[in-house]
Amino acid sequence: MSVDFSVVIPTYNGASHLPELLEQLRSQVCPENLSWEVIVVDNNSTDDTAQVVRDYQAKWLSDSPLKYVLEKQQGAAFARQRGIEEARGKLVGCLDDDNLPTPNWVAAACAFAQAHPQAGAYGSQIHGKFEVKPPEYIKSIGTYLAIIERGSKPRLYEPEKKMLPPGAGLVLRKQAWEQEVPKSLFLNHQGRGAGLASEDLEVVLHIQNAGWEIWYNPEMEIEHKIPPWRLEKDYLVSLVRCVGLSRHYIRMLRLANWQRPFITPLYILNDLRQLVAYWLKQPKEQKHEVVVACEQQLLLSILISPFFLWKKRYLDWLEHKS
Repeated sequence: MSVDFSVVIPTYNGASHLPELLEQLRSQVCPENLSWEVIVVDNNSTDDTAQVVRDYQAKWLSDSPLKYVLEKQQGAAFARQRGIEEARGKLVGCLDDDNLPTPNWVAAACAFAQAHPQAGAYGSQIHGKFEVKPPEYIKSIGTYLAIIERGSKPRLYEPEKKMLPPGAGLVLRKQAWEQEVPKSLFLNHQGRGAGLASEDLEVVLHIQNAGWEIWYNPEMEIEHKIPPWRLEKDYLVSLVRCVGLSRHYIRMLRLANWQRPFITPLYILNDLRQLVAYWLKQPKEQKHEVVVACEQQLLLSILISPFFLWKKRYLDWLEHKS
C-alpha cells in the first residue's frame, strides 16, 4: 500500500541525535488526509540506535508508521538508497539525523509537489544551529556545511547555472528516482577516507538530465546541528577536498559521452589557470587562514579530480578482475 510521503533518515551511531529529530517529526502538523511514514535506516551502528527507535515505535503516532531498517553496506549513500527503496511514499524526504525540520516541513513538501508537478526533486532552506558561536568566516563557506539560505521565494535550479540542492532536506519524487537514478551510484563512498563526496548531487543530476525540474523550496525549513569540531580547519579542509576530488565526475554527468574527451582537457587547463591566478592574487587579499586553506584545497582538488577518478576506476577494475 502506497502512502503520500515517506521520511528517510540514514544514521550511524545516531542514538544521541535521533530523539530530538523524532520528536520534531512526531510534532508535524499535517492535513488529516495526508498519509505519511518515517523510515530510520541504521547503517551498522554500534551504539543504542536500534533501541532508541524501538522505544519510539512503542509510543509513535498511530496514523504514520515508524519503521526500522538495517543496512549493512557501510556508507551514508547506501543507507539513503536503501531507505528510498523501502519507502512506500510517492514523495520521499531525506533527513540526516542532525537535521531538525520545522513543524510544517512535511506539509510544505507535499504542497510544493502538488503545485509543481514537473519537480523531480527540491531542496529545503537550511539554517545552521551551531553549538558554539561560529566564526565570521563560516559565512563564506557555509554551503559546504549544508547551510542553504537562498531567499524567501521558490527558485528553479536551471541547468546552465550549475547549482543544485544538497541531500539534507531533499525531497524526491519516487517516480523520478525509479526511472532515472542508477541502482549503483559511482560516488557511493564510505566517508571522507574514500576521498569522495557529492553523491547527492549525482542523484539530482540524473533526475535533472532526464528533464525533471529541480527546485529550492524555502517553505521547507530545517535547522542543521553543527558541533564545534565541524568548524575546525582540518575537518573543513578535508570536506572541501572530497568535494573537489568528486568534481570531474559531476561535470562529466552534464555532458554527452562524445563531448567528454574534448571538454576534459579544456577543464584541466582552466582549472590550472584558476589555481595559479588564485596563488598570485592571494597575498593582496585579506581573508581568514581557514578560508584561504579551504579555497586553495578546493581549487587544487578540482585540478587533480580527473586523475584521481581515473586512478580509482582503474583500481576498481583491477579489484573486480581479480
